[in-house]
Amino acid sequence: MIGTDSYFLDIAISKAWEYQLLTYPNPAVGVVITIDGKLLSVEAHQKAGTSHAEVLAFLSAYESLSGEQISFDRFDAHKAHEFLLSLEAGFFSQTTLFVTLEPCSHIGKTPSCSSLILKLQPLRVVIAKLDPIDGHGGGAGMLEQQGIKVDIIESKEANDLLEPFMIWQNRAFVVFKLAQTLNGNVGGGYISSKESLTLVHRYREVCSSMLIGGNTVRIDRPTLDCRFLEANPKAPDVYIYSRQKEFDKSIPLFDVVNRSVHIVDNVDFLDKPSFVLIEGTGSLLDSLHSYVDWLLNFVAPKFSNHSLSYNVEMDLEFLKCRTVDGKDILIWSRNSGQ
Repeated sequence: MIGTDSYFLDIAISKAWEYQLLTYPNPAVGVVITIDGKLLSVEAHQKAGTSHAEVLAFLSAYESLSGEQISFDRFDAHKAHEFLLSLEAGFFSQTTLFVTLEPCSHIGKTPSCSSLILKLQPLRVVIAKLDPIDGHGGGAGMLEQQGIKVDIIESKEANDLLEPFMIWQNRAFVVFKLAQTLNGNVGGGYISSKESLTLVHRYREVCSSMLIGGNTVRIDRPTLDCRFLEANPKAPDVYIYSRQKEFDKSIPLFDVVNRSVHIVDNVDFLDKPSFVLIEGTGSLLDSLHSYVDWLLNFVAPKFSNHSLSYNVEMDLEFLKCRTVDGKDILIWSRNSGQ
């Protein structure tokens, strides 16, 4: 059974990685629900304030088992809980949940997942990682006390998935985003696909702030907004890392509504719990690499003869790799040389 458990947990973890950091300030969480060893649903938490992964997975499992589609917004956590609690007793009694993080026991912007699971009474719950935050844990104990079988795996992969959430409890979690061709070159306009660019704008939408180098601002004259998203949400505040304080204020990033722009020659603001996204050149990465937790690398399926590249020495640990809509390769890496 352990081998089967690990298989389904791997699926849940991979699903959660699709939304890594997009759930800020919540952790990325994935859930798989099975029945008689067959897959019913694979879901992940997608955005803070909306239905958690467990809720989305139960809704998808309901659709698979009943053959009916729900008619309400599945991301409305309160409506979703109300619907699931209205189902006949025992509807999920033969199912098993595989969840990357212990179901929450507290009530915040959304109802408690542990309380919901108690009411729905699945056969078993397999947890890859207990919640390490004081006041958030206890869900596994609640389930066991009410007769639900709980197995805890404590996997390294689930721990890696949770790392950003743990760091931004105490200080800034810092991600350096870069894009390059398959032969490692950068520059010369857009490198990434439209799908990758849109994903980057989703990270901009949720991050606390962005950090960019002064030379990039002067040369590239960027906007650094979220214009590729349909709703065009508020653009992030920007920190410009530069010893020279004078900038041409006609550069587009200075003209974005409801944005604060700070020109700094230190990074003391990284002491504050937050999620900070850095976009910049190799020289900026070289200057700030000791502050970078993870790298987010988009690799385009093309070669380029452009002379620029990231000529930086860093030791990295690969964490996760996937394609973005079958086009660019997205690689998450940990800075192992901090």
